[in-house]
Amino acid sequence: MTMTTADFLVEIGTEELPPKALKKLSEAFASGIQAGLDEAELSYGTVSIYASPRRLAVRVEQLQRVQADKTVEKKGPAKKAAFDDQGRPTKALLGFARGCGAEVSELSEVETDKGTWMVYYQAQQGQAAEVLLPEIVNQSLAKLPIPKRMRWGASDVEFVRPVHWALMLLDGVVVPAEILGLKTGNTTRGHRFHAPQEIQITSPSVYLNTLETEGKVKADFASRSDMIREQVEAAAQSLGGIADIDEDLLEEVTALNEWPQAVVGDFDEVFLSVPSEALISAMKGHQKYFHLLNQDGSLMAKFITFSNIESNNPDSVKKGNERVIRPRLSDAKFFWDQDRKQSLDDFLPRLKTVVFQQKLGTLFNKIERLETLAVKIGKPLGEEPQLLERAARLSKCDLMSEMVGEFPELQGIMGRYYALEQGENAAVADALDAQYQPRFAGDDLPNSGVAQALAIADKLDTITGIFGLGQVPTGDKDPFALRRSALGLLRIMIEKQLNLDLMLLIRESLKLHDEVEASDALAADIYDFIVSRLKAYYADKGISAEEFEAVRVCEPSHPIDFDKRIAAVQQFSAMDEAESLSAANKRISNILKKLDEPFAETVDTNLFETDAEKNLFATLDELREEVSRLIADRDYAQAMQTLAKIRQPVDVFFDDVMVMADDLNVRNNRLALLNQIYQLFLQIADISRLSA
Repeated sequence: MTMTTADFLVEIGTEELPPKALKKLSEAFASGIQAGLDEAELSYGTVSIYASPRRLAVRVEQLQRVQADKTVEKKGPAKKAAFDDQGRPTKALLGFARGCGAEVSELSEVETDKGTWMVYYQAQQGQAAEVLLPEIVNQSLAKLPIPKRMRWGASDVEFVRPVHWALMLLDGVVVPAEILGLKTGNTTRGHRFHAPQEIQITSPSVYLNTLETEGKVKADFASRSDMIREQVEAAAQSLGGIADIDEDLLEEVTALNEWPQAVVGDFDEVFLSVPSEALISAMKGHQKYFHLLNQDGSLMAKFITFSNIESNNPDSVKKGNERVIRPRLSDAKFFWDQDRKQSLDDFLPRLKTVVFQQKLGTLFNKIERLETLAVKIGKPLGEEPQLLERAARLSKCDLMSEMVGEFPELQGIMGRYYALEQGENAAVADALDAQYQPRFAGDDLPNSGVAQALAIADKLDTITGIFGLGQVPTGDKDPFALRRSALGLLRIMIEKQLNLDLMLLIRESLKLHDEVEASDALAADIYDFIVSRLKAYYADKGISAEEFEAVRVCEPSHPIDFDKRIAAVQQFSAMDEAESLSAANKRISNILKKLDEPFAETVDTNLFETDAEKNLFATLDELREEVSRLIADRDYAQAMQTLAKIRQPVDVFFDDVMVMADDLNVRNNRLALLNQIYQLFLQIADISRLSA
């Protein structure tokens, strides 16, 4: 029997949806529908996602029209409970049969590892897709990630925005259903102003084209995004500039427009005296404008915005946007001029009024801790204590500036500008900005030693303080972004090759928190929390979970040391000897774990009874000095390669020697020999964890 398929389309028409959530909502809607189809065991082909300000839509091609018939097994009582001593059906069996609508004679027996059970095999006819789809769509809508749903009119229906229409087609036929309080149909609506009338969709395959030609709506989010990008780049090229397209802004503008039309505007060049980041924040954050750069990277006195209509008077639209942006830029210039009338030091007293965390004190208290911690971090890096202290002293001052008060995303950036304006050392000024790096995944890292020390200190102070108060991140809750801070400081230490003792710095930081009771156990917990961030970091680099755990169990105190061990283990894993030696180490580990009695740490060669013991000890003795030297030099990769030479005598030992000999002295001597091998490997990593 040939399986028949159909093309399915569902569209929910609404008031304008939240632009920053549109893409996430549309993807979740499609994922929910796919999950529903999978659960219903309906096969399907390509799934396309469409989203615009006033609609969420999903198209599913080659959707199986009818579920396949299947046999469902219903499990009844155990056979021993199903019949009495005379072999007559018990009440339990009769009740089960009655519940299945069957006779006892129609039941079957099935053998399992827990005995014989009575079962009933019931043929279940597959349902048509149009019967299943309404519930699948409704369930997907109910599970959308909407923090706060709203009601409208007198209806009890709730959704992120009021719903005005619902379209649902299977090929060219309406799938009858009630979606969010509305009956489904085959009509959509076009652009709110260009084509507000109802538009009939004859089949899912013509949906996109019909909406575009008749409705002035480009419903495909990705195509609309490309359209905006192309218009921005074309406008920039025509002006001799470079389009600096922020991807988050591009996504938001895409979510705000159904029929995007680029509009190029100008602003007064007098504003170019203000730091470009402030002007860009004003244009991007408040007005959703794209900025342009000159060929030398400086900001052009132009912007590109998008109108959601084809205006008959584009010049009027241009001038309107220019009027709107001027007061925003004027504010930025005012803040810049006002903030420079005082030094960063003048902001320090105000930091005493801003609480960092109730028990950890104010931002001024944090600065005092950073002055001490930054010096402890920076001195081993060869940085001058005076510069480290000064950078820490000024690190949070710009938070009290007018500019950062209006544009919080400029914290650090404005600190650098104000520091340079007042003649601070360039390394100090750079550190005020770079202390927040990396701000996001893949972001740049601080380059100078002063900036690196301040960035690590700032992150570590927050982690130890909040962790010390017992406010450990759980699930998605991490209000102080401790996970991001932990990965950030690790990236700085590892990627900038800073030879810093993380455990030592954790202890030093804990001492600076008056409200935290420092202990070795707390320091160890914080170390584990920070280092656990590396699992995903290394996974992205192709390191397996087993390789990561093999190093983590050794608790290297220096992150760069951790990194070198990871590289060594990864190289070792690719060697021919790896599988055998990993298995041997696992075997040794298991033997040693089971021992209740202590055994000697030294090996007595006079107790050897076999050549296998003698050869293994001789090889170990020959390699020991070189391996120890390589480990001391942190040349773990070469140390692992050298240790790999022990594979052959280890294999022979386990083939020829009975470790748990009857003679207690011989047994303990063999255990001591194996333990020395295990401990030598353990100075680099626990390779027993690499064995399945």
